[in-house]
Amino acid sequence: MQEEAVRMVSSDVNFAKGQFPEYKIGANNMIIEPEKSSEIIPLKEIVARETAQLLEQHKRLSVRDLKEKFEKGLLGANKLSNEAKWREVASLDRQVLLKKLRDTLESLRGEWLVLIEMMLKKQSHWSDSPPFLITFFNQLSIVEALAVQLTQREGELLHEKAEVKKLANFLKQATEDARKVAEEERAIALAEIEKAKAAIKRVEQALEEHELSTTSTENQELEELRKEIQEARRIKMLHQPSRVMDMEHELRALRKLVLEKTQLCIQLKKELAMIKKLQDEGPHLYELEGSESLGSCLRIVCRSDSAPGISNYSIQWYRVNAEGSRKEIISGATKEIYAPEPFDVGRILHAEMNLNDQRVTLMTMSPIDPAAGLGSYVEALSKKSDSEFNVVVTQANGRDYASNSVHVFHVGKLRIKLRKGRSTKAKESYSASMQLCGVRGGGNAAAKAVFWQSKKGLVFTLAFESERERNAAIMLARKFASDCNVLLLGPDDQAPAGT
Repeated sequence: MQEEAVRMVSSDVNFAKGQFPEYKIGANNMIIEPEKSSEIIPLKEIVARETAQLLEQHKRLSVRDLKEKFEKGLLGANKLSNEAKWREVASLDRQVLLKKLRDTLESLRGEWLVLIEMMLKKQSHWSDSPPFLITFFNQLSIVEALAVQLTQREGELLHEKAEVKKLANFLKQATEDARKVAEEERAIALAEIEKAKAAIKRVEQALEEHELSTTSTENQELEELRKEIQEARRIKMLHQPSRVMDMEHELRALRKLVLEKTQLCIQLKKELAMIKKLQDEGPHLYELEGSESLGSCLRIVCRSDSAPGISNYSIQWYRVNAEGSRKEIISGATKEIYAPEPFDVGRILHAEMNLNDQRVTLMTMSPIDPAAGLGSYVEALSKKSDSEFNVVVTQANGRDYASNSVHVFHVGKLRIKLRKGRSTKAKESYSASMQLCGVRGGGNAAAKAVFWQSKKGLVFTLAFESERERNAAIMLARKFASDCNVLLLGPDDQAPAGT
């Protein structure tokens, strides 16, 4: 019973007094407070003496010892060691625990009253009673005060519990109301969604019906228009079928005839100029043979059996502007055959032959003509970001190339690339170190070959499939290089005036 009562005492209890009060019992069991004396026994001595007496006589715990244990937190260890018992005590109601505490105090009070009466019969005055009795009554009064505090605390807890219960009921009701409102809003939203889906479905059906009707109507109208146009064409062909066709054929024939007459006229003028020159200067031992246009080859031929062989001469080709005021050497053109490149269009070509002190100068009768349709072809290619040409590498860095496999020559807006399959042989951006021109010298294949120096130390000689592609590649690369502020020419070529 005492152990259970001890467990029900909270460790939060604060004792107001630092020492136990002293009382005297008078007549009719009246408690008389003693007068205050000047001599006060130290509390430590009283506690030590009483503790020793209690340990010797009863070996019981005092209320003050319990207080110290509660303050030091020793009761927590006791709770942890007896967890099962604590669960049982925690499950009991506070009123039951308080009732058990009071019952225990009453039983102790009765026992101690009997014991006190017996002791008082032997003693004459309360002051002569043993000190532990006085301590017991003091502790008993403290326990009663503690019971009153517990009762008050219990009332406060019951009030707080009622408030919490009210708050919980209020929150529960609010939650229920909110759930009901949410359910109502959800039902309304679902109904609106269903209405919207039904409306959208009706609109889609109406649109499909409208599209079907419109499509059928438009098809009928288009079919009627097509029939009307066919009928109109048939009527037109019935009235004037041969006249229109005859006029178109006549125009084509006239254009073709004018082109042939123009070419013939130019050829006749060149022949007349050559004959006139021969009459004025006498017969020439050497002359230039070949068409004076882009895509052809010019060859020095000997017209007299008594003349020295052409191989005995040192040859150098030049390009001269139409006015004859500027003469430029064509670096590397030292063979008897020369294939004009796009840079020679509009200029007159000279070939100087030197043998000891003898010099022979040959020249074209007119400036080099552009190739027909080449300009429009290059203009179409310039609209692409990259153009591809099939080539064969004949030389690399001045040495014959062993493989005759087909490579791809890419001419782009920013760079030129040579590759074979997925392997890239050369890839360089337009720069001042890059050179591109026609091959200067060689056989009849010179009109299809180009000289390309991608960078210093890397030179290729490439053969194209046709003269048209070779000249188109050169013109396209120079156009893209000009857009990058780079002048793409051949070795030792000079920029035209005004460039």
